[in-house]
Amino acid sequence: MLPVEKFFTSEKRLTANGVYYHFNKWVKNGCFKKVWIELLKTNHKLLDLSCMQPDGSHTPAKNGGEHIGYQSRKAARTTNALFFSDNQGLPLAVATPQSGNHHDLHDVEQLFEELYHLLSEADVDLKGVFMNADSGFDAQVLREQCSEKQIEANIEVNERNQKQALSTDYVYFDDLLYKRRFVTEKMNAWIDSFKALLIRFETSVKAWMALHFIAFSVLLCRKIPNC
Repeated sequence: MLPVEKFFTSEKRLTANGVYYHFNKWVKNGCFKKVWIELLKTNHKLLDLSCMQPDGSHTPAKNGGEHIGYQSRKAARTTNALFFSDNQGLPLAVATPQSGNHHDLHDVEQLFEELYHLLSEADVDLKGVFMNADSGFDAQVLREQCSEKQIEANIEVNERNQKQALSTDYVYFDDLLYKRRFVTEKMNAWIDSFKALLIRFETSVKAWMALHFIAFSVLLCRKIPNC
């Protein structure tokens, strides 16, 4: 591995076009996602899967592009992405981003499957893992998906969910475990520390996701001794 200085002082200098060419090539063939999956495979011991946290995050988008919509709460055009993090706040997976005018439960069945499949590729076993989710994720379809995959859903009941409120069925909820939700703030802060992710300038969804996988890889590498 050459120091960055060598790329700018050697005869064959690094150029902006060269960086873009290789980045675009690696985005298209899914290299960054593959790197993340392999890192997860070989570093399970660094994860804390005593519980995991799903969370949606809106990012302002400045250059337009795919999957962007106006979000009144942010008073801006945004992209909404769904993440899984472990009990340390370490990001584990990101699903295909949606337009910002959609809430977290939009197409949640498909997005949940996508997140689950990514972690399965990395040999991360989620059976028996508790999933902490706020009331925004209180949907019967999501509870059923968790049950099918033997994931313990610890989802705060949404008082505005009339079907849930009128149901006489017992719904498991652990208040003490739910307090671990604060680690999602850690995850958001760590992701936002990468300035390329604080505001979306990429017009392509694939490129936007690739930047996240790069950030995930850097965050995990920081936990690997002598890395």
